[in-house]
Amino acid sequence: MVDSEPEAVVREYYEAVDDERYDDLVELFTEDVRYERPGQGAITGREELREFYLEGRPLEDGAHEVHDVVVDGNTVAVRGSFSGRQGGDTVEFEFADFHEFEDGAIARRYTFTDRDEV
Repeated sequence: MVDSEPEAVVREYYEAVDDERYDDLVELFTEDVRYERPGQGAITGREELREFYLEGRPLEDGAHEVHDVVVDGNTVAVRGSFSGRQGGDTVEFEFADFHEFEDGAIARRYTFTDRDEV
């Protein structure tokens, strides 16, 4: 059973993405999820999100380190860092993510990084 507490859901998201458990990851989002990130078009819907993680995500072999989590009502803000690989190169960068919740699931996600494109 998936925890519906926003902070727990967000922490599970980072664990699932780092462990490449994409089916579990997608279940954390609403059917009509919208995900926006630097330098890319928005991802809309669970199927598009699943496809992004399976085929389109430029990052691989990495891990997120969560430094701060702030919960304000239905929004969870996260500051952290990522280290891994992108296009065959080792990358490390800082990020800030905002997760907006509806009915215990992530409905909107916004990522900001100290890079132009992720």
